[in-house]
Amino acid sequence: MADEYERSAEFVDVMLAPHWTALGPPLAEALRGITGPIVDVGAGGGHGSRVIARAVARAEIVAVEPSTALRSVLLARVSESAELRDRVTVLPEPFLAAVLPPRLGAVVLMNVIGHFDAAGRRAIWAVLADRLMPGGRAVLNLQPPAEPVAVPESRFADVRIGRRRYEGRGRAEAAGPDRITWHMTYRTYQDGRLTHELGTHYDWWVLDERRLKEELGRHGLIHHRTGPDELGMYVIERGGT
Repeated sequence: MADEYERSAEFVDVMLAPHWTALGPPLAEALRGITGPIVDVGAGGGHGSRVIARAVARAEIVAVEPSTALRSVLLARVSESAELRDRVTVLPEPFLAAVLPPRLGAVVLMNVIGHFDAAGRRAIWAVLADRLMPGGRAVLNLQPPAEPVAVPESRFADVRIGRRRYEGRGRAEAAGPDRITWHMTYRTYQDGRLTHELGTHYDWWVLDERRLKEELGRHGLIHHRTGPDELGMYVIERGGT
């Protein structure tokens, strides 16, 4: 499996950090009352794992991150924190190949569901239906676009560290009936001068709320919104819970 973040990991983690200011509080609220093992799918550098650890005291966390580049950041973040070191297990396999606890209190899928095609999502919903404890839940967000349309280039990140400024830009093009391809450009500036530019791309499977509801319903799962509408966050539970 190709590591889509092999070239861009040094930028991805620092550029995602500001977004967790908005994502963190509603995620913590959505996990209120959970006590069992929590799986952080596509944990990246561990921003979400840190939110989970603070929100759910003493719960075991399994952080799944198949990207070697991002996982190196994750392991470093976990190992240097007494809050995380004894509670977070880092797994290198993709989520659907990972050996997980037989029963799960929660599954967190933030910023990641677009990496799974329809077959992959069906497998995820089956895991939730089979392994979630009574009262357990999953939390995910749907990122735009919801349809396979072109997205004009825009700047999504501008971070200053020391004398350098790191800028992230992205655009997307339709690549099929349910897929787009993101083209990302990362630029580094020092004293106003461009010193480095890196381009990369990856596929992303689009998903809207209507289709999410249909897919979940086939597995006896239901969903409801959580957090501010602009974040596109949902809680998924077994029907009747």
